[in-house]
Amino acid sequence: MNKIKQLSKCIREYKKPTIITFVLIILEAVIETFIPFITANLVNNIKAGASTNEILETGIFLIFLAALSLMCGACAGFTCAKASAGFAKNIRNDVFTKIQSFSFFNIDKFSTASLVTRLTTDVNNVQMSYMMIIRTAIRSPLMLIFSTVMAYVMGGYLASAFVIVIPILAVGLFLVGKFAMPAFKKVFKKYDKLNESIEENVRGMRVVKGFSREEYEKIKFNRASSNICNDFTKAERIVALNTPLMTLCMYINMVFILFVGSKLAITSGGTTVDVGQISAMITYGMQILMSLMMLSMIYVILTMSAESANRIVEILNESPSISNPENPVREVKDGSIDFNDVDFKYSERGKKFALSNVKLHISSGMTVGVIGGTGSSKSTLVQLIPRLYDVTNGSVCVGGINVKEYDIDTLRQMVAMVLQKNVLFSGTIIDNLRWGNENATEEEIVEACKLAQADEFIQRFPDKYQTKIEQGGTNVSGGQKQRLCIARALLKNPKILILDDSTSAVDTKTDALIREGFKKYIPETTKIIIAQRISSVMDADMIVIMNDGKINAVGTHDELINNNEIYKEIYEQQTTGGDNNE
Repeated sequence: MNKIKQLSKCIREYKKPTIITFVLIILEAVIETFIPFITANLVNNIKAGASTNEILETGIFLIFLAALSLMCGACAGFTCAKASAGFAKNIRNDVFTKIQSFSFFNIDKFSTASLVTRLTTDVNNVQMSYMMIIRTAIRSPLMLIFSTVMAYVMGGYLASAFVIVIPILAVGLFLVGKFAMPAFKKVFKKYDKLNESIEENVRGMRVVKGFSREEYEKIKFNRASSNICNDFTKAERIVALNTPLMTLCMYINMVFILFVGSKLAITSGGTTVDVGQISAMITYGMQILMSLMMLSMIYVILTMSAESANRIVEILNESPSISNPENPVREVKDGSIDFNDVDFKYSERGKKFALSNVKLHISSGMTVGVIGGTGSSKSTLVQLIPRLYDVTNGSVCVGGINVKEYDIDTLRQMVAMVLQKNVLFSGTIIDNLRWGNENATEEEIVEACKLAQADEFIQRFPDKYQTKIEQGGTNVSGGQKQRLCIARALLKNPKILILDDSTSAVDTKTDALIREGFKKYIPETTKIIIAQRISSVMDADMIVIMNDGKINAVGTHDELINNNEIYKEIYEQQTTGGDNNE
C-alpha cells in the first residue's frame, strides 16, 4: 500500500484525464455489452416478420451505438495516453529531483547504471501498468461482469457453459502469471549489469582500444545480454500459453453453444432457445473469454512492473543523509576552517575509519598544501568542508560555525571544489564556465580563464569561447579540461577554493603560473591544494602530510624537509628521480 500511495502522488495534474478515461471506459463497456442484446432481438424480429422500417430503425440505432462506442474508445485512448505519459513524466521528475538532493553517502548506495535503469526501463514499465490499470483493467472486469449477466439474461441455463469454461480459463491464466513472475523479477537486476557494462565501455573507450580489449568487452556484453534474453524467453514461453488456452476454451464454448443451442432450437421450435439468443450467446462468450484473456495479460504486466515500482519507490523513500537545519545560517563570515577531533567512515556498518582524530586549524586566506600517499584520505578530508559527507565524530567548522548549521546551498556557494575527476558538460565553453556563475559577464569569464591559464588555448580555437564541448569533454586535453574546471570554480568567487589534484595534467610551468595568479588575485580566498608533486605545494603557507587517514605532520616546506621522514622521502624521490608528473 505504501508503494501505491507513494506513486499515486505522481498523478497530480493528470487526475482529470485519468477520471475521464474511467468514465469513457465504463460507457464503452456498457454499450459493447448492450449491442449483442439488440442484435439478438433484431434477428428474432426478422424471423417473426418485422417490417423494413423496424429493421431500418434498429439498424440505425445499432450504427449509432457502434459509433458512440468507437468514439468513447478513441477518446479514452487519447486521455489514457495523456494521463499515463504525464504520470511517467512526473515520476521521472520526482526521482531525478530526489537524486539531486542525495548526499555522496546516498549516491554510494546505488550504482550509476542502476539509477539510469530506474529512470528509463523501470519508469516505462510503471507507465505501461498505469495505462493498463486506468483503461484495460477497468474495461475487462466490467465486460466480464456485464457479459456474464447478459449471457444469463439471454441464454438462461444455456449460459451454464460459462460455469465450466470460466474457472478453467481463470485458473490456467493465474498459473501462467504465477510461473512467469519469478522470471520477470530476475530481469531487472540484470538490466543494471547490462547498463553498467555499456557505461563502463563508453567511458573507457580509449582504454579499451589502447589495450585491444574490444573482443573481451563484446563477450562481456553478449553474456549480460544473453542472460536477459534467456530470462525473457523463459517468461515469454510461459505467457505464450495464454493464447492456446484461451483459444481452446473459446472453441469449447462455441461448440457447446452451437451444438446444444441448435438442438434446443430445433426440438423446441424456437420456444426455448431461438437463433437470436444463440448468436448473442456466442458474442457474449467471446467477450467473456477476451476479458479473461486481457485480465491475465494485466496480471502478467502488473507482476513484471511490481519490481520496477519497488525500485522507483526505493529511490523516492530514500532520505538524504544531509539536510538543512531548522534555522540555517545563510552567511559565511570568512574562509577559516577547523577540524575538531574529526573521525569519519563512509558506512555506518564499516569497521575502519577513513579519517581518525583529525585536528587542524586553517586561517582565512591561507594557502594550504595537502600531500600523502594513495589511500591516505586526502580527498576525504576536503570533502567534509562543503559537507559532501557528514563527519562521524567531531565537527568541521567554516568561518567559526559548524558546517551542519549552514544552509547547504550557502555553504557550497562559498566553497568551490575542482575534483580529481573533472567533468565538462555538452555545450559551449562559455556555457560550461557559467556553471560557476550563471550571471558572469564575458569580462569576468575571460579574467577567470586568464587566472587559470585557460584563455591562451581558448583563443587558439576557431570559435574561441563559443567552441562546442563534446559530451565528457572528449575534444579537449586533460590539462585543458583541468584549467577550464579551475576557471569555472573561480567564477563562484568563493571564500574557500579546493583543488583536489587538479593540476596533475598540466606542466610545472603552467602549474606555477596558476598558483602565482591565486596569490596575486585572490589573496583573501583560502586555497587548499591536494597534489602528488611537492613543487605544487612547497611554497604554501602550510603543508599537511596525510598518512593512513591521519595527519602525520603539519608545517612549512623548510620545517617538514628537516623534521618529517615521509615528506623528505617524497621530496628526494621527486628531485633526484625526476618529477614523473611533468
